[in-house]
Parts: sequence; C-alpha cells; structure tokens
Amino acid sequence: MAIHPDLRTDPVAVSGLGSGPGHERHLDPRTELSEFLRTRRARLKPADVGLAEYGRRRRVPGLRREELAQVAGVSVAYYTRLEQGNGRNVSVEVLDAISGALKLSDAEHTHLLHLAKPNQQKGQPAPQRQRVRPELLKLLTAMEGVPAYVWGRRTDVLAWNRTASALFGDWAARAPQERNWARIIFLDPAARRLFVDWESKASDVVGNLRLDAGLHADDPLLAALIGELSMKSEDFRTLWAAHDVKKKSHGGMRIMHPLAGALTLRYETFTLPGDEEQSLAIYHAEPGSASEEGLRLLASWGADASRDWSAD
Repeated sequence: MAIHPDLRTDPVAVSGLGSGPGHERHLDPRTELSEFLRTRRARLKPADVGLAEYGRRRRVPGLRREELAQVAGVSVAYYTRLEQGNGRNVSVEVLDAISGALKLSDAEHTHLLHLAKPNQQKGQPAPQRQRVRPELLKLLTAMEGVPAYVWGRRTDVLAWNRTASALFGDWAARAPQERNWARIIFLDPAARRLFVDWESKASDVVGNLRLDAGLHADDPLLAALIGELSMKSEDFRTLWAAHDVKKKSHGGMRIMHPLAGALTLRYETFTLPGDEEQSLAIYHAEPGSASEEGLRLLASWGADASRDWSAD
C-alpha cells in the first residue's frame, strides 16, 4: 500500500528562526549568488582554464577575478559586480560565458541562472504544500517488492510504498516535518549506520537543497530547515558552505540493513511530468544476487522490518 501523508506546515520551525546567519526567514539571492561564484572560482587553477601561472605564491585560492573575467570575455568591473551579488540586467549570453569559464556542471549552470535572475515579485506567498497525484499512489502500490518513493521540495518525502519503508525506515512513524531526507541524514544517528557511504549521501542531499535555494529563496520553510541544520550539524555547515550543487538521476548505493544485512543497490530518479518539483526514486538489485534476495525479504516484512530500529 502506498502512503501519502498529510504534510503540514511546521509552526515550530517557522516561529523558531533566529536572527543570526543561517536563521533568516528567507535566503538572500544576492548573497547566494556571490558565495556561489566565489567558491566556484576558488576551485580552479590558471592551468585549468589554459592560463600560464606566474610566480610561486598567490594571495587568493584559485583564479583571480581578472583571470576569470579574461577567460569569460567580460570586463573585470562587470564580473566583480556580478560576484558581489548584482545580477541585475545580466544577459543569458554573459552567464553562459561565465559558466563555461568556471567549468560548471549542468546542474551548477542551472543554479547560476536561477540565482542571477531571481523572481523579482515581492510579497509572494510561500510555495503551496505539494500533493502526490492519486494515480502515482496506485503506481507505488503496484510496485510493491521494489522500493519506491516520491520526494519533492526541501527533500521532503511525500509518498512511499511498504518496501521503501522497510528499507529506509518507517516514515509513517515520523512526525510530518521529520519526513525529510536532510533531517534524517544529518540528525538521525540511524542514518549513519544505514548508509555505508554516508558522506556521499549527505553531499547529494545538500546539493539538492542548494538547487532548491536557487529556485525558492523566498520559501520560509526552506530557510528554517537550513537554519536548523546549520545550528545542529557541523557536517551540514561544512557541506553547505561549499556551495556544491547536485542533481543525481541515477547511481549506486550500499546499505547495511540491520535485518537484511549488506545490500548493494542501484537507483533511478525520474522527474514527474506535470510537476517538475516532484521526483520518483526507484531502487533495484542485480538479478540473482544476495541483495535481490535481501530486498525480497524486506518486501515480505514491510514497514515492520524498520519499525524497531529506525527510531533508535
């Protein structure tokens, strides 16, 4: 049976925002743009972009602003204004040139476009609560035996089937605001035991949150989530400060399940037609492998397989 919880606004998270860095009600697009460009520039060396490096010591890590501007074909003053967060009237062509000079990935390039051209309308309401279509809930039910779930903005888990709950933990037993991958990964000790490559999973989750920050800087729930994680997790603070942006559509994952043991899985993530802010994640194992047998056992146990350990 697929589960579609009633995700409500978390009044504690909204009213509990502080006034310090990382606790704002909204993210500042200018600051996000400035820090993103600086961190991308800092990771490059002159040789990476075909420039000769003179001298043995450099006062700043990575490329200098004038070097980046030279490679992108823009004036130093123009690039400096952009890196200071002033993306007003910047053209797509210039952003494309800067993106190429910075060697941005597709996800990073999209993120740059969102940051440099934020929605200028003031007083916009927060994004509405996401709902999963009834047809998708039926699809999740039909896929029992294969872990599958739907996730949306802020890495919220919106709906799932019994096998996914058996694999990742009993989401139905969590409070609505806790059905969130970022909170689970950084605040739930069980997640560090479950994911063998925890650091990789954590990096992917933060990369997705960075994409959300570019799209929904005015979302108070996103700002509250980032503020909470920044306050409670040093690992999150470190990854968030790196400004890495990721959108992984497929890959591998190793799980150490307390009941099914070691599982090596592959996953595919599909953006859903009709709502590009929802994705369907599906996990599978190599046919005939021990991991496939482990998934079969988890499917037979259902959510009961995780109820005793996921809240540890």
